[in-house]
Amino acid sequence: MIGNSGDIEAILNFLKVDAAHESFIFPEDSDETITMTAHASVDTFSTWAEIVDNNAVTFSSKLALKDGHISSIMAESASVTDKVYIYEIAYGAAKTIIVRGRLMSGSVRISNTQQARIRGLEIPAGETVYYRIKCETGGASITASLRYHTHD
Repeated sequence: MIGNSGDIEAILNFLKVDAAHESFIFPEDSDETITMTAHASVDTFSTWAEIVDNNAVTFSSKLALKDGHISSIMAESASVTDKVYIYEIAYGAAKTIIVRGRLMSGSVRISNTQQARIRGLEIPAGETVYYRIKCETGGASITASLRYHTHD
């Protein structure tokens, strides 16, 4: 049961931020990418790795001062054709998983850039954000970008 009007206001403010917010893209420029590479063995998760773009900018740096959510992942290309990729994204030393997802490459380019909407847990400010991925072909990789928003 909600105790007072302050509780209700806090809940409404949270719902407002989750429903309508300013979205950001990581990485931020058209020549930047995130590459996620599967373990060399078939259907075996890679080790956890921090999400970093090709210029060594960490996704964690975007959430250094504010809590945030990943809104979606956009897979842009794949190293092998017609294969399924399973990914997990987590934060912190304990690797608290915020989302698990599945993508399939239709050709060397993932068909029409697949966007998977994410309704995962909030990532606390200052936490390191990680991924791991596996594929039905060992050592396969995807390039991707993230949409995210922060909380004030």
